[in-house]
Amino acid sequence: MTGAPAVPAPPYRRTSAQVAEELGTDPGRGLTSGEAAARLEREGPNALPAARRRGPLTRFLLQFHSPLIYVLLVSAAVTALLGDRVDAAVIMGVVVANALVGFAQEARAERALAALAAMTRTVTTVVRDGRPRRLPSDSLVRGDLVTLEAGDKVPADLRLVRASELQVDESALTGESAPVAKDPGSALGDAVLADRRNMAYSGTFATYGQGAGIVTATGAATEIGLVHRLVDQATAVRTPLTRKIARFSRVVTVAILALAAVTFAVGVLRGQGVAEMVTAAVALAVGAIPEGLPALVTITLAFGVARMVRRNAIVRRLPAVETLGSTTVICTDKTGTLTRNEMTVTGVAAGGRLYEVTGTGYAPRGEILLDGAPVDAAGHPALHACLLAGLACNDARVTEGERGWTLVGDPTEGALAVSAAKAGAGTGPDGVPERLDTIPFSSERRYMATLHAGGAVYVKGSVERILEMCDAQMGAGGRPEPLDRRAVAELAAAYGEQALRVLALARADAGPEASRLDAPPERPLFLGLQAMHDPPREEAARAVRACRTAGIQVKMITGDHAATARAIGDRIGLRGDVMTGAELAARPAADLPEAVERTAVFARVSPEQKLRLVRALQSRAHVIAMTGDGVNDAPALKQADIGVAMGRGGTEVAKEAADMILTDDDFASIEAAVEEGRGVFDNLVKFIVWALPANIGLGLVLMAAILGGGELPILPVQVLWLNMTAVLVLGLPFAVEPHDDDIMRRPPRDPSLPLLTGPLAARIMLVSSILLAGAFGLFHWEQAHGASLEEARTVVVNVFAVTLLTYMFNCLSLDRPLLWHGVRRNPWIAAGVLALLVVQGVYTYVPGMNEVFGSAPLGGAAWARAVAVAVLSYVLVEVVKRVSLQVRRGARDAVPRGAGKPAD
Repeated sequence: MTGAPAVPAPPYRRTSAQVAEELGTDPGRGLTSGEAAARLEREGPNALPAARRRGPLTRFLLQFHSPLIYVLLVSAAVTALLGDRVDAAVIMGVVVANALVGFAQEARAERALAALAAMTRTVTTVVRDGRPRRLPSDSLVRGDLVTLEAGDKVPADLRLVRASELQVDESALTGESAPVAKDPGSALGDAVLADRRNMAYSGTFATYGQGAGIVTATGAATEIGLVHRLVDQATAVRTPLTRKIARFSRVVTVAILALAAVTFAVGVLRGQGVAEMVTAAVALAVGAIPEGLPALVTITLAFGVARMVRRNAIVRRLPAVETLGSTTVICTDKTGTLTRNEMTVTGVAAGGRLYEVTGTGYAPRGEILLDGAPVDAAGHPALHACLLAGLACNDARVTEGERGWTLVGDPTEGALAVSAAKAGAGTGPDGVPERLDTIPFSSERRYMATLHAGGAVYVKGSVERILEMCDAQMGAGGRPEPLDRRAVAELAAAYGEQALRVLALARADAGPEASRLDAPPERPLFLGLQAMHDPPREEAARAVRACRTAGIQVKMITGDHAATARAIGDRIGLRGDVMTGAELAARPAADLPEAVERTAVFARVSPEQKLRLVRALQSRAHVIAMTGDGVNDAPALKQADIGVAMGRGGTEVAKEAADMILTDDDFASIEAAVEEGRGVFDNLVKFIVWALPANIGLGLVLMAAILGGGELPILPVQVLWLNMTAVLVLGLPFAVEPHDDDIMRRPPRDPSLPLLTGPLAARIMLVSSILLAGAFGLFHWEQAHGASLEEARTVVVNVFAVTLLTYMFNCLSLDRPLLWHGVRRNPWIAAGVLALLVVQGVYTYVPGMNEVFGSAPLGGAAWARAVAVAVLSYVLVEVVKRVSLQVRRGARDAVPRGAGKPAD
């Protein structure tokens, strides 16, 4: 009897060599490209199974899940039971139309989210054909060799083959908050997940050191894939704004039902028929419900988020959209955000000589100059040794592809690799020996060291740290000579004053038998300095000015020297004193908030101090947007009101902690996102201020008629016609309304303020009252002068339509007149006006419409009276706006000069 085949032991119970043999891969060179492609075809992409989504029918039915829609559905049912099938059909038509709009918008939102997920998918470093490549994580297959550095997200389950002080945050899987030190070591026994030190699991983060591992599981087969199967669907996060609107909808629903019940009871008690009062109550309910509000909120937010994407800002968490409009302080990194993050070595100091390096960017084209004349680095031993050290103690690689020269790795290390290539260092028989071990750079050590075959140890790091380690330097001829630490420090300071970043390089000899580098080399030989330049972005200075005009403080936080930070700050408009991390640490907690408020540039700041800065500013009631790209930036990103991660140069840890990701790593995109956030909120408020008077006015007209005991001035079917036409064709343009010209010249919005301020609520009631007086008055005036009931009701409908038209121009700006300018800047306004005139003409004059909606043709005089009400409404609102503007200006002028001005 043949036994069952043996189940292979899990990877952590076998050695890395055994795992590599089983998976048919080379632990040093990885898979070949051909084999990887074949496995990808067989095994499928490295992606978790898509979350189970609602089907189209379910999503359509959920569009009816709203208190306001429930009222409409009940109204349609009651109307049908009373035998008025036309009215019932029209009510259902409006409900279904609203559902179709919401359904289409939800489908569009899902497509947008899928596109954003594709834009932010993880990119990882994979070794194939013996060369490292940056590839999307979903292209990984079992057997791939993946390298990890601090800040990387582990893209699949890995059996580690090497590690240098590698630590991994596995809290997503194990709940352990402290990072776990990894050791590829030997096989383990029956270890629980948290004790598998020779494995790195998908979805976790490398927080320290470096390492490499063989992919043992991808997609649903990973440990996190097992967890993912238990998760059906993530809960959507709603913004404070949408929560306010949801509460508003519930309050409106209760109020409408209460008014309808009171209306029905009063009418019946006064002796009117039950059927007549049911019709009146339905008309009141249908008229007072702002049916278009939920759809317009969704559409406006969707357009705003889409505009943000076009301006290089991806919103990961919806609350960021509203909070952006309230931002008062932006704390930003320097490198890559205010600058280009394209480091280029421009100067080398070695052997007592100062060399100039020409060329820019990552293309290795340029020369080494001494006193303006090109030199051959081979004839300058100290120069050659300094450049070679920068290449050897380096994890970056610069390669040429279809898009030109690109960098894989840290920009600073890339600059060192390019400067060496320009001089020909590291090529030929004098190339860099094989690396045997590494002490990776850390903010605590402030240096990196590499051990190479033959015993050579190369060190690079901050000038202060390397000078502490060295006693001697290499002279111009290549021989050791005494090190003048003071002269080197003064030279580094002079470079820093030119906004140059300076790294020091050294070399030591560990002996030919050395194979590990457990401690820093003893007394290495100082080789020289390399100074590099990262120029400010041209658009950064403009964006900083725009933020300050908008009442938003900008604070630059960098780990660079104070002199470098001051030079960059001066160039982009952040002038003044510079506070260093040491000075910040020495400040008493009670004095820190005021000191931080006054300072615009912070230098030599540690990640922990970034967090302290954010908390100090928040203690003064500021709304903080904080940028970051590193692993250690994550606490500050989470603490800030808006965490902004860099999409290109940012680590996966930073992106996971952030609310928003910049796809171009540009500070100007933060300013653009703030502008868009303000614009989204403005457009929503404009729409609400415009739409509510129609609903309130309709309710008031119907209430007045019912309490007065007369005929209804407007029928439910006619109310729905208004909601289908006027609100649709005139409301949608608000979703695409361009921002007001002064949107970035206003102070930030106070997030504690209600959705509608007192003046705006008063304006809504003013227009509602005009509609009540105009519509109700003209209804009786028309009948008194011989018009039929149908003609009088048609006048009422057109009073609402044309008044909403003129009031739309009032609402294009809530405080300034923008009549013709508004039409020119938003062509959808003109299209809406034309569409409204056409549909109201059809409603009034087409016989079939007269039969369905109970309308009747009108003469020119009736139209003139309706237009007169609309013009009166427009004029009164503009007068109120102008008076309010004058009052605000008077109050502002009364403030003493300098009072209330935000600190720079």
